[in-house]
Amino acid sequence: MSTPEAKVKAKIKQILKDRNIYFVMPMGTGYGNSGVPDFICCVNGCFLAIEAKAKLNKPTALQLKNLRLIREGEGLALVINETNIDELEAYIDGIGSHTGTHINNKE
Repeated sequence: MSTPEAKVKAKIKQILKDRNIYFVMPMGTGYGNSGVPDFICCVNGCFLAIEAKAKLNKPTALQLKNLRLIREGEGLALVINETNIDELEAYIDGIGSHTGTHINNKE
């Protein structure tokens, strides 16, 4: 039986696959990857990180730090859950089409 967060991750993965987007899902370990977003993607030459959450769960302090550092490095970083997953497709479709446009890129 899959968890609510696993269902969100499966939907994100399908959206990325349907658009032929390169992505990896890093494994958080005790060897330095803790807090890394669930998905690291390259979309039209842009760096996109996605943290998947279930329900109204919030990212941990370490996850928020990583998302902030990605944004400070001019990458895109999103938190996606059941309430905004439908917006992910439109967001991805807009990446790279408007220079400097970062839709909903704030936590």
